[in-house]
Amino acid sequence: MKRISNRTIGLIAAGLGVALLITLFSPLASSSPDGLERVAEDKEFINKAEDAPYKVIADYAFPWVENEDVATVLAGTVGVLIVAGVTLTLAFGIQHLGRRSSSPETGRNPGRQDPP
Repeated sequence: MKRISNRTIGLIAAGLGVALLITLFSPLASSSPDGLERVAEDKEFINKAEDAPYKVIADYAFPWVENEDVATVLAGTVGVLIVAGVTLTLAFGIQHLGRRSSSPETGRNPGRQDPP
């Protein structure tokens, strides 16, 4: 099995570090509605919206954390880690499958005899 290069590990760590650093600034995000929500308000169909059938981290905050800013950063951190975990699992899984399908078969060659 091929080892992951130090460069690849460094790039993954740097990307994850930058993403986690950005989550520290999430409490500074605008509280104004985003573009889609603003259009729904302006065109007066916001009340027809339905809630999602599930909520992993509702409103990007953990309910048991009292400080809203800390809860937002924590939710962002958990989200980054979940997305990174799923992405890395898929990437390495696909890479492994690709390597398996392109490797020569390890079975015996019926036309060749193995030495005794």
